[in-house]
Amino acid sequence: MRIAMLGAGNVATHLSKALINAGFPVAQVWSRNIENAVDLASQIGANSIAKIEEVSTDIDIVILAVADDAIAEISNRLPINADRVVLHTSGSTAIDTLNKHQKFGVLYPLQTFSKNTDLDFSQIPLCIEANDDDTLNQLNLIANRLSNNVVFVNSDSRMRLHIAAVFACNFSNYFFGIAQDLMSGAQLNFDLIRPLIQETASKAMEKKPVDVQTGPAKRNDQNTIKKHLELLESEPTLKELYALLSQNIVKKYSES
Repeated sequence: MRIAMLGAGNVATHLSKALINAGFPVAQVWSRNIENAVDLASQIGANSIAKIEEVSTDIDIVILAVADDAIAEISNRLPINADRVVLHTSGSTAIDTLNKHQKFGVLYPLQTFSKNTDLDFSQIPLCIEANDDDTLNQLNLIANRLSNNVVFVNSDSRMRLHIAAVFACNFSNYFFGIAQDLMSGAQLNFDLIRPLIQETASKAMEKKPVDVQTGPAKRNDQNTIKKHLELLESEPTLKELYALLSQNIVKKYSES
C-alpha cells in the first residue's frame, strides 16, 4: 500500500511518521511550498513532487493534510483514479467535499500538533468516515494500526466535535496567553500559574468539568467581579470578554 501525502505541515508531518511506523510507506510528498515538501520527504525517505498532477498512478491512498479552505481545490486538481482512496484530515470539512473521487473518506486525528513536539500517536483518537463500506473497512484497518482509539464519526458529528475541540484546546490556550500577558504586566513569572493550569486540566480529565467549576462567577461574587472589571478598564476588549464569560457562568450555575 503506497501513500501520497499532500501537505507538509504539522498534521502531515506527524501522520506521515506514524504511517511509516505502522508499516504504511509514504512514497510522495507535495506542498505548495516545495521546500517544505522536500524537507518532509527527506525526513521520511519519500520523494517530493512539485505538482499535484505528479501523484503517481500506483499510489493507493492520497491524504490531503492541508488547510481546510484548500481541500476542495486540491481535491479537484487531483487526477481521478478509480482504484485510489482519497482522504482528508479535517475536523470541520464534510466528506462530500471529496466526492469527485470514487473512493473517499476522512481520517481526523483529534489532537493539537506541533512539528517539533513528540506525540504518542497510538493514544490519539482517530475519527473516520468513508463513502462506502469497502473504503471504510480499508480505512478502519489503517486507523487501527495507527491508534488504539478509533471512532466512526459522521460529518455532522465531527463538526460539533471540532467546535468542542476549539473550545477545549484553542480557546483555552489563548486564555493561557492572556494570563501570561496580565502577569507580565505585573512583572510576575508565568511559572507561578502553571500548577493551577495543571490542576485544572487534571480535574477535567478525572471528572465532569461542569462539576468542578470554581471562581468568582461560579460563586456569583459580584464584588470581586467588579474589582476585576475595574482593573481591566484600560483594556476594553479583555474587559468585555471577562464580563461576557462571567455572565454566562453566573447564569449557568444560578439555574442549576
